[in-house]
Amino acid sequence: MKKVVIIGSGLAGLSAASFMAKAGWDVTVLEKHDTPGGRARQLKAAGFTFDMGPSWYWMPDVFERFFDCFGKKVTDYYQLVRLDPSYRIYRENDSMDLPANYGEVKSLFESIEPGAAAKLDRFMNEAAYKYKTGIHKLVHKPGRSITEFFDIGLLKGIFKLDVFTSMRKHIAKYFKDPGLQQLMEFPVLFLGALAKDTPALYSLMNYADIKLGTWYPKGGMYKIVNGMYELAKELGVKFFFDHDVVEIKIDKYLARAVIAQTANLPAIRSFDADVVIGAADYHFIETKLLPENCRTYTAQYWDKRVMAPGCLLYYIGLNKKLQGVLHHSLFFDTDFDVHGKEIYADPQWPTAPLFYVSATSVTDDAVAPEACENLFFLIPVAAGLNGDTAALRDEYFERILSRFEKKTGQAIKDSIIFKRSYSLSNFVSDYNSFKGNAYGLANTLRQTAVLKPTLRSKKIKNLFYTGQLTVPGPGVPPSLISGEVVAKEVVKYFGGQKPTAPYKGD
Repeated sequence: MKKVVIIGSGLAGLSAASFMAKAGWDVTVLEKHDTPGGRARQLKAAGFTFDMGPSWYWMPDVFERFFDCFGKKVTDYYQLVRLDPSYRIYRENDSMDLPANYGEVKSLFESIEPGAAAKLDRFMNEAAYKYKTGIHKLVHKPGRSITEFFDIGLLKGIFKLDVFTSMRKHIAKYFKDPGLQQLMEFPVLFLGALAKDTPALYSLMNYADIKLGTWYPKGGMYKIVNGMYELAKELGVKFFFDHDVVEIKIDKYLARAVIAQTANLPAIRSFDADVVIGAADYHFIETKLLPENCRTYTAQYWDKRVMAPGCLLYYIGLNKKLQGVLHHSLFFDTDFDVHGKEIYADPQWPTAPLFYVSATSVTDDAVAPEACENLFFLIPVAAGLNGDTAALRDEYFERILSRFEKKTGQAIKDSIIFKRSYSLSNFVSDYNSFKGNAYGLANTLRQTAVLKPTLRSKKIKNLFYTGQLTVPGPGVPPSLISGEVVAKEVVKYFGGQKPTAPYKGD
């Protein structure tokens, strides 16, 4: 049986592991930490349970399809709750909730801008086509050659995909109200770029948001990780935790073994491999685990990449319950464009940041002690900044805390019984994250599909990559798909059963 060693047990690594096991391979996963999940790890402290990274559950069909590929269902591993309202946006002088019901969304749009309901229908019809084409077809391309996209169906619909129009211009064609424009631009922030720099193809995200809805897995997002981990073990995947990979052994431009350092004896372990899949940070694997002559990309190449934002995060436990707060809240009460400029055009610590708050205990009693509240604050910041100090973190927390208290009308500062921060330096130390990024590469037109770092090394023919720095890109659903795509490529070149399945109904 052929052996594949996977470096990293984040969502893409877990996905690749299961698909490779299904294809008949002997699969070993090496993980630096003591639990699976990577950036989707879990923090438990003082009776509180926090998802450390991803907190939005969108595109439920992608998760259903993943488990269906193995004869399983989402409900075999966790239970979903649809959030209603989906989320709240706090603006300078008011707030707006997005209903789960599409008819109510249309009524909301119409009340703000006469005629917007009918325009929303037209917008959503286009977005539905992009979603089906993008999520069911485009993101499953390995991105190794432009010829992959010479599909008669894709070519016929190329103009309907709006690849060469920006999201900002696309949205402005339909809606004139600044608040509605902001609401429609919000979902592309998950792609790590501003709407003016993101292809209008990604209005598929609006379809995911408004039509497919915002969900929550009871127990937290880590339920996804745990479900995927249990599935992989059922398929025979072997996991080695607390194994920090330090080298990929190369012989005649082939990866022969993966070397890991452990806290126990033997301190150095070697794992033979017929194929290696890097599910850890792509840049780290290239620059730290491979000799220079075996690297596909130069330092100059990496420095020119447009990175998605990093994050300044706070995990907060309160000794009281809050009134009227939603599970997801977006604080867009300052200038959107100024903060965007400070992330992308002129990278610096933000002057008046937008921020996001997740209160999972509003939906789930199990994540906080009785009569307590669990809060997760996130400030997007530019990747690669210096000065990530405790003092800076405290300063920003005080600033967003005062805005949170003002907008919600509730004081919480004196009710904080647990607090932990996490930012760029933690992403580097914990995940070897390039420039401390949280999401990978920004999904700009020049960093899409074949223009992303390739999923197969150009120097080492049995070394492959998966995750947020390669195809299809950042986000939880793309990570699941990325693992499948890379497994399919490995099987294509090195043998095994085809590890894929079509969308039902296609």
